[in-house]
Amino acid sequence: QVQLVESGGGLVQAGGSLRLSCAASGRTFSSHIMGWFRQAPGKEREFVGAISRSGGSTRYADSVKGRFTISRDNTKNTVYLQMNGLKPEDTAVYYCAADGRGAVLQTRTRDYDYWGQGTQVTVSS
Repeated sequence: QVQLVESGGGLVQAGGSLRLSCAASGRTFSSHIMGWFRQAPGKEREFVGAISRSGGSTRYADSVKGRFTISRDNTKNTVYLQMNGLKPEDTAVYYCAADGRGAVLQTRTRDYDYWGQGTQVTVSS
């Protein structure tokens, strides 16, 4: 079992930056692929990005590529999402998720086993 807790959300102006953190419990953090997803009101939850177990590989949605960066620190059981150049359309609840079974970086919510409670990001224009 992996428990995930996100933090770092808030209100920011367009063009600004935020850094989200996701702290994981347990000693198996490094054995999980980690993903970030987001869900805006009235929309389905969508993939933002993912990072491999070692941190050596990442994958991003086209909508955030070049603006967002995922990283992880396995010594701290934490994964990060650095968000730069934020736009109003980035407004959503952001979730981190863990995939303990996959061999590749998945983009579908059903491929992730554990989820955090989410943190709100609001970008004003």
